[in-house]
Amino acid sequence: MVKTESEKEDGRYQDLMDQMKAEKAKWDAEEEQDETDALLSKAIEMALSQGKGWKPGEKEKYLEEMMDDDYIHPMFATDEDELAKSGMAEAFSSLMYDDPPARTMMECKQKGTEAFMNGKKNVAKNVQYYRDAINHYYESYHWADKVTPDQPSVDGDGQILEDIPAYSKDELDLFKSTVLANAAMAHMQIKNWGYVRDDSGRALKYNPKNIKAWYRLAKAHQMLQNWEEAGDAIDSGLEIESKNKDLLKLQKLLEKKIAKARLERQKREKARAERVSRVKKVWKHCKETGITLGRVPLVSKVNDDDDEDDENVDESKWHNHHPHTGKLPQQLSYDSTEWSWPTMFVYPSHHQSDFISNFAESDMIALRMAEAFPELDEGQNETSIPWDYNNQFICSKLAVYFEVHCTEDDGDVIHPECVEKLKDQGSCMRFYESSRALKGDEGPDMATVARCLERKHLHRQRKAWKKKHKSLWSKPNPCPVVRVHPAATLIDILKDTRMVVPNFLVTFILFPEDHPAHEAFLKEHKCLGMLVPTQSG
Repeated sequence: MVKTESEKEDGRYQDLMDQMKAEKAKWDAEEEQDETDALLSKAIEMALSQGKGWKPGEKEKYLEEMMDDDYIHPMFATDEDELAKSGMAEAFSSLMYDDPPARTMMECKQKGTEAFMNGKKNVAKNVQYYRDAINHYYESYHWADKVTPDQPSVDGDGQILEDIPAYSKDELDLFKSTVLANAAMAHMQIKNWGYVRDDSGRALKYNPKNIKAWYRLAKAHQMLQNWEEAGDAIDSGLEIESKNKDLLKLQKLLEKKIAKARLERQKREKARAERVSRVKKVWKHCKETGITLGRVPLVSKVNDDDDEDDENVDESKWHNHHPHTGKLPQQLSYDSTEWSWPTMFVYPSHHQSDFISNFAESDMIALRMAEAFPELDEGQNETSIPWDYNNQFICSKLAVYFEVHCTEDDGDVIHPECVEKLKDQGSCMRFYESSRALKGDEGPDMATVARCLERKHLHRQRKAWKKKHKSLWSKPNPCPVVRVHPAATLIDILKDTRMVVPNFLVTFILFPEDHPAHEAFLKEHKCLGMLVPTQSG
């Protein structure tokens, strides 16, 4: 039978160990030994006892185990499952505390109280006393978490300790609430208001009737200038103890600020309710009329370190939409069935655009074009448009197009830079609220929340596109376009099945017929034909 390399290594190792033992036994048997022989014998004895380091293959096996993704060293296990994977669960479970957790938690609490009182007495106002108190209170909470409810404490031999009571779950909750509230009190002394808020909130989860925790929570919100939250904490505390002097004093001090904050919140809620109602009406009108809405990408990066886009450039494709984000179609009157839409005229040949806030559905394109680019009167050689150097922007000389979005056959897989259809009222509402928040209409906090949600949406789109097309660089072809007959009305265009309205903003692209940019545009974008007026138009 042929031996493996590992077996050969093990054999050579064992032969070496046997040879060393034999040599040592030979020297030890000699009647006369000099100092050198004694030292050599001692060295061999130590080598034999220590195994001479790694056995053959042991080091490689250990390293291989450490590199295994499923292996977790027991020192770094964070839960029972990870400890079980380490193979050391039984050994660790056999460890016993020097003192029962119930005794240690009480001792730590006492140490925390002593450190806090020393801090109050200290003339030099040394804050280290309060930091020590906080650490002791946290340690007390930690040990309280290890106490098993309704179980007596035992010593290392398993004998019940009569001097330590068994704590019920309710008693342990009260204890945890107390030490966390004490930690909040210590944090107050060194003005760690964020920690005061957090520890007071945790204390109230264990005991909602902890009046001291309610006061400290209210005080923390006061110092953090969260006026409404401070008012809520004060009101909750006074429901428990209506004559609490500290809470009543704080309530009187913050009365005006709390009332103002609550009024502002009510105004925001009312404004949001009105927006919800408006968006619902828009969605209902679109569904009844056959108008398709879409959304545009509102962010260009999935995180602050994303290098796939130039962070100094806003979404280049949709930059002309951003000043008007948040505009919605409007019903012309309460009892009218006709609506008007925010509309954008874009002139790529001159890098210009015009925004029309209310374009009625019954209006013809020609009417709006005539208002913006009237025909020249007899004897007139120049238009009134300052950037129209060649006098080409005249109604009769302009070609009008709209882009056809959502033409991919990938189902829900949309390239992150493309328009995505809004499928239901909920997605419509979320997109509208995000677009407003990113403009800053709801303040910096809501802008941050909206940015995170949009980045998450963008990440999902990128992931799906990469899975299907292998790379983000694999982009869809440029959008095809449809030319619009000037006599067509806005509703004719909106009802066309090829029309998707991104960002609630109808967008038309205009070119002078003979301009080189027009020819280049048609080379890049396939024209699907002309949309002509309906019979009723």
